[in-house]
Amino acid sequence: MCSCGCNTCDTKKPALMLNESVAPREILSEGLKYHIDNKKPLTEHVYRAGSSNYFNLWAEARALYSRGIIEITNEDDLGILLETDLGEFALYEGKKVPLDFIFEEIEEELDEAKAKPKKKDPPIGKPKRGGSKKFYVYVRNPKTKKIKKVSFGQAGMSAKINNPKARAAFSKRHNCPAKTDKTKASYWSCRLPRYAKLLGLKSNFSGFW
Repeated sequence: MCSCGCNTCDTKKPALMLNESVAPREILSEGLKYHIDNKKPLTEHVYRAGSSNYFNLWAEARALYSRGIIEITNEDDLGILLETDLGEFALYEGKKVPLDFIFEEIEEELDEAKAKPKKKDPPIGKPKRGGSKKFYVYVRNPKTKKIKKVSFGQAGMSAKINNPKARAAFSKRHNCPAKTDKTKASYWSCRLPRYAKLLGLKSNFSGFW
């Protein structure tokens, strides 16, 4: 401590010092030289936290301190060097990960989620023209909860939904009353008249078949 009490003048004891009687200055990395020359503790790191240089400097300081090459007086620095493995790495699930370093993964994931707008689901249960056949509709499987595209209707064929005899024949031929699975094309084909207006078809019939 300096005699004037300001704790900033040159008499202030450095946070870390090189013991030149043990090893020459040339063995130090540029980062460690910077901290020694500027009397900056390692907790006021010159490198960005999480970078390769950041971890390398902690590992270097720990190795040199254990061999008596550098002296460290800063309590926070000593606590990290003696009580943690910061700067060291280990394998976890096949990946090399730094020890005693907290990643802000959750915050990063949230920021990424905000940056990428959530994809909207297509309209469910609303038939449209087009697709591989004459019409198509998106439905949600009640078991898997996944969305499925169902194509139905024969392209080039006219739907005789205003002809009572044609409707009755179609219903009987395809057993329409038994078609209850919305993930099947037969369900929508049997109920085509119900969605006539939605599909741009002219119909005066309000039933299903």
